[in-house]
Amino acid sequence: MASATISEKIRKQLAAMPSKPGVYIMRNADGDVIYVGKAARLKDRVRSYFGSAYSLEPKTLALRQQIEDFEFIVTGNAGEALILEATLIKKHQPFFNIRLKDDKRYPYLKVDVQNPWPRVSITRRIEKDGARYFGPYASAGSVRATLDLTKKLFPWRSCTKEITGRDPRPCLDFYIKRCIAPCTSFCTPEEYAEVVEQVILFLEGKANDVVRRLKAQMSDAAERMEFERAAMVRDQLKAVERTIERQTVATTRKEDADIFGIARSDDQACVQVFFIRGTQMVGRDHFIVEGARDETDSAVLGSFLEQYYESAQYIPKLVAVAVEPAERNDIEAMLSEKRESQVEVRVPARGEKLRLIEMANENARETLDMLQVKWLADATKTDRALEQLQEELALPEPPGRIECYDNSNIQGSSPVSSMVVFENGRPATSQYRRFRVKTVEGADDFATMQEVLRRRFRRAGKVRSQSVAVDGEVAELPEADDAWDLPDLVIIDGGKGQLSAAVEAMREIGVYDIPTVGLAKQHEELFVPGEPAPVILPRGSDALYLVQRIRDEAHRFAITYHRQLRGKSQVSSALDNVPGIGPKRKKALLRRFGSVKAVREASVEEVAATVGFTEALAGRVKDHL
Repeated sequence: MASATISEKIRKQLAAMPSKPGVYIMRNADGDVIYVGKAARLKDRVRSYFGSAYSLEPKTLALRQQIEDFEFIVTGNAGEALILEATLIKKHQPFFNIRLKDDKRYPYLKVDVQNPWPRVSITRRIEKDGARYFGPYASAGSVRATLDLTKKLFPWRSCTKEITGRDPRPCLDFYIKRCIAPCTSFCTPEEYAEVVEQVILFLEGKANDVVRRLKAQMSDAAERMEFERAAMVRDQLKAVERTIERQTVATTRKEDADIFGIARSDDQACVQVFFIRGTQMVGRDHFIVEGARDETDSAVLGSFLEQYYESAQYIPKLVAVAVEPAERNDIEAMLSEKRESQVEVRVPARGEKLRLIEMANENARETLDMLQVKWLADATKTDRALEQLQEELALPEPPGRIECYDNSNIQGSSPVSSMVVFENGRPATSQYRRFRVKTVEGADDFATMQEVLRRRFRRAGKVRSQSVAVDGEVAELPEADDAWDLPDLVIIDGGKGQLSAAVEAMREIGVYDIPTVGLAKQHEELFVPGEPAPVILPRGSDALYLVQRIRDEAHRFAITYHRQLRGKSQVSSALDNVPGIGPKRKKALLRRFGSVKAVREASVEEVAATVGFTEALAGRVKDHL
């Protein structure tokens, strides 16, 4: 539905919508699923997309413009709609939904207890075959590490042969104590079943139960004077206890909880989960969520929980989260139904769980930063991103040096601008520059960008267009003493207005042939001078990811500088205006108390005790602050 006019087909579909709970599926002109939503009353919810455009959020308006068809599925209640919505989002990965990044399927550990001699294996498919499944894990690496750990701790068989008990001799695993050899009847079915039960308890986070079982086995073997077996169980017991000791002690009370933290970066979010069983953190993992731009933390976390627990094989009693998730009551109902007992979704306000939430948030931020650095360090991906940029922007060659500019001010105060440089797709931090705006008063974004670009390109070592018109005369542009290399591509953080202002300033000083684009934040559109339609980089492409990272870095660099200047300004004005306080006394105060806030909270006697101060002067400082 490219225009605001509702087609006759859509009108008829809206008229036929039921006032029942269910799920609706939006499709574009190509038939692709672009959005999946749920509603307690389908008719009211879907009709809201086609009302007045002025009442719609930008993201919803963009979605509406692409809707060409929709369908719906009626469910028995809102809880069923929640589960079905999560399933369909994971299946179709619609662009306008918040979606748990899903490369095919997340891996699980499978214990095929329905077989007489069970094994532990990795699978990406859950079947109703009687087996026990554990997960999902975020990556093949994390599930493989858990599999390797269980193999080191518990002697289950890893072979796929048919077990008859009549093999002439066991394999190497028996001799290194990694298997108890059911193939040669060196163990009974009951003994092997006990090993498998220990594996299951360990994967459930009940390692202390495993310890109790092993101690009982060791005592029993010793009483029967089976000292070799007792020694083997003793070694296994020590290995399990060492593993428990390495697990972070999380709480002083026994808990059965999943702890979720969140970090955001543009269109992506990282959700970190800590698995608390008993008093230990028995595991941790992270998941990447896409489609998070223009969404609240509450919406992102709510959608993540729906999709994560839709396929999770274990539901804890408590789900602790950094912010209250959207649809909290429905999520609690869904989890309680799956667990078959009450589950609480809680936002901790104090104590150990709040500490764990803060730790999870910090880990989520570090993980997101690490993934971005890892992506930028991947030469294949960055080369592909530069080649895609060359193709999409019709550049003569892949842009080896990219510069991006961003402005920062708050209500016109302390305006600054940043220039970040990426060479061959990687940040060249030594060439970052920051500008304190000198000639612009107030929050004039266009004039700020023009001043900065004039100052930057006056430092060009070799301007491609070597002359510039000055007062009607053609003059040579002087080369700066500390000349900066010229970029192959300039990115301006902003839309058409900022781009026009930037191009005008560059041409004033003779820079004509450096490709320059404006990056509009709302829909990640690249505006090109003289082109009426923007360039839209393919969603999920390496080129779009690189452009977003460059823009985010420019924004971070500008914000950091602006905060630094604003902080200095506030400190200066707070103390310099006190009569009788010069640079030395101000330095003495800050050296003693550390900040103006600390001076403000100190007593007159404490201020007077500072070198160079009298009680009268201390009183004057306190009165002023």
